[in-house]
Amino acid sequence: MLTKVKIEILTRLSEKWFQPFTSVAGLAALAILAAGCGREDIKVYRVAKETPAQEAQAPSQPAGQGQDQEESPRRLPQWTVPSGWEVRPPASAMHVASFAVTGKDGQTAMVAVTPLPTIVGHEMELVNMWRGQVQLAPVAQEEMGKQGEPVTIGTEKGSVFDMVSEKPVTDSKSLLRITIAMLARGETSWFFKLTGDDALVRKQKPAFLQFLKSINFNATGEPMQFAAAPRPVSTNSKRVPHENSDKPLWTVPSGWQEVPPSQMLAAKFIIPGDNGTKAELNVSQLAGSGGGILPNINRWRNQLGLAPAAEDDLPTQTQSLDVDGGKAMLVDMIGTDPKSGQKMRLIGAVVPQGNQTWFYKLMGNEQVVEREREGFTRFLKTVKYSHTQ
Repeated sequence: MLTKVKIEILTRLSEKWFQPFTSVAGLAALAILAAGCGREDIKVYRVAKETPAQEAQAPSQPAGQGQDQEESPRRLPQWTVPSGWEVRPPASAMHVASFAVTGKDGQTAMVAVTPLPTIVGHEMELVNMWRGQVQLAPVAQEEMGKQGEPVTIGTEKGSVFDMVSEKPVTDSKSLLRITIAMLARGETSWFFKLTGDDALVRKQKPAFLQFLKSINFNATGEPMQFAAAPRPVSTNSKRVPHENSDKPLWTVPSGWQEVPPSQMLAAKFIIPGDNGTKAELNVSQLAGSGGGILPNINRWRNQLGLAPAAEDDLPTQTQSLDVDGGKAMLVDMIGTDPKSGQKMRLIGAVVPQGNQTWFYKLMGNEQVVEREREGFTRFLKTVKYSHTQ
């Protein structure tokens, strides 16, 4: 058998964090298009936290003035917006600004600006999450160098990634393309994501790159606050957690040790075994379908050094499990830990719930995972999602 991810990343990069938009409507709410424009057509905007569509009266300050680099990640930058970009209210609490553009034939694309607490070290997981959104197979660490290119963001150097689906996604008749720039700056990671119709995104890329160059992190903008970071969920299934009430409730099996999750996860548990062995359970959540079943399964397979599965393999390599409010898809696979070279087993569950998808990944020592297999399925059946909808 085989096995969402929450990519050990973001997952809640999470789009709660970094939410992926996989439906056509969602994509239209995340992309941005800028027509090539002359200098006289360009307007300058200052984006405020609660009024991102408000146009400022004064031009951006020159780089080097205003806040120093330590403070600037906590304040909104300023930028020059090319003509043709329509300012939109942020589509997610994680975004500080959104823009949209429409092509001559009705194509749509959007850009979202997202600051997050630093995610340095999770670049590969992020790239594979984006690849999943366009239904591409994940890449291994050694291939990472081929995925990104250097890009100028303000006065600094970041990376830009460009990926396109091999076939239309969901109900769209065109290919889906994502162009996303990222910059680690102090304790903040900045993401600038252009998503939408393939032809339109390619046409708008020059304007997108000019937009990135215009960003002024040292300008005196409005104070910026990150969306609430995920916190551990109470292990008491009879009580709704005071924090993170958007999380489900569950009953935790004996012996599972809840630990603080990373920014990429909703919850994390350590399950010790004999002689220092262990397994870990990572719980994550993404908007919509989270990129789709097959891309997430193949991401997991890649973590075990296994070859990608094909769509035709899913019926024989997955099984269904009745859970609260619907069904979970289970996958079970054995591979190799790339770090230790030891055998490793992974049992994963993908659980669609309304307009989001939850991912549960039990992975670690083969004997420990086998021992906890039944406890894992019982745990899934205890999860209550009704208060999250």
